[in-house]
Amino acid sequence: MRLSQAKLASLPVLAVALGALVLPGGGCTKSGPDIKIGVIAELTGDVPAIGASCRKAAELAVKQINDDGGVEVAGVRHVLRLVIEDSGGKPEPAAEAAKKLIDEEKVIAIVGPNASFGAVPAAAVAEAGKTLLLTPAGSAPRITVDDTGATRKWVYRACFTDVFGGKALAKFAYGYIRARKAAVLYNPASDAPKSQAEQFKKDFEAMGGQIVAFETYSAGETDLSAQFKKIAEAGPDLVFLPCYYSEVANQLKQAHAAGIKAHFLGSDNWSNPSLIEKSGADVDGAYFSAHYSPGAMVDAVGKFRAAFEKAYGGETPDDVAALTYDSMELLKKALKGAKEPTREALLESFASLEPYDGVTGKIVYKNGSHDPVKSVVMKQFKGGKATFVTNIDPD
Repeated sequence: MRLSQAKLASLPVLAVALGALVLPGGGCTKSGPDIKIGVIAELTGDVPAIGASCRKAAELAVKQINDDGGVEVAGVRHVLRLVIEDSGGKPEPAAEAAKKLIDEEKVIAIVGPNASFGAVPAAAVAEAGKTLLLTPAGSAPRITVDDTGATRKWVYRACFTDVFGGKALAKFAYGYIRARKAAVLYNPASDAPKSQAEQFKKDFEAMGGQIVAFETYSAGETDLSAQFKKIAEAGPDLVFLPCYYSEVANQLKQAHAAGIKAHFLGSDNWSNPSLIEKSGADVDGAYFSAHYSPGAMVDAVGKFRAAFEKAYGGETPDDVAALTYDSMELLKKALKGAKEPTREALLESFASLEPYDGVTGKIVYKNGSHDPVKSVVMKQFKGGKATFVTNIDPD
């Protein structure tokens, strides 16, 4: 359902300019009608921290854009207005939210969903509705391609894909950790974990490694003692858990209870600060992949982090926040280059964007692909903090 303005106002978020363009010096002007941008975020459900980060970053970006004079499209200035929908962290509501934003709200573009299990069905709706959808963090390959393998015309992503992410994790496991025997546990019904697990297995074996256990579990299954018993008996050097942050604490606890002494490796699904709070010492020493480093000595990162922390009581922005902010900036650039404020003109402009140096690194779409070529940031949990280890760059 769409969040009402009253409900939004009750949340600890930034006020989003609605209908008035505030210029430096206190003056207000509006040359053209508001341009509505939809946001589909996982505000409730199993991964609410992801949705909260997305919402906060989107509102921060829009406030900054409107405070700076809005967006000029073909010589006319416009205020940006967000229409926020909650997917509930589920596929069907995500698709319904996309349809509502397109048919009823008449948004010019959609940012989100972030979790792949919601982004896949929402992408199909956006493609059918001829509306640009840009997922900040949805990494499953089939978001930007249809069932035939053809690239969707109206769907892009701001993050690296599971294909490259899985390959980078395998390279890190084999080359950096020097693991030779790996075990994997994942939920095959969840898009991103499934594709990450399969890609990791493929590339780790291609490098000469051995997958000694390839275990699965069902959604909602919490007793994984049988799976971890098999993994412990297989004697791996490393255990790969491409699972969402909300599940990891329970999994690590059971893995240690099973006597597993191997290295633990997670994917970008781990990159939410709440994982540390829930896992405590169980996550110490584990590695995971990420999309950016908040401590990077880069102007774009420093400015974004300072603005986000000022707006949200010192909260450090996570990967989803950074990717959402980059997504909003990409839309701003595309709107500025559009011939008119329409969905078709926006898509045409977006398809011809120049490389963008964002908070999460350089974003460039090559050879007609709708998946950017980007580096993977590897981190390790040490003493209750996620510390930078290295970057895995594209070949």
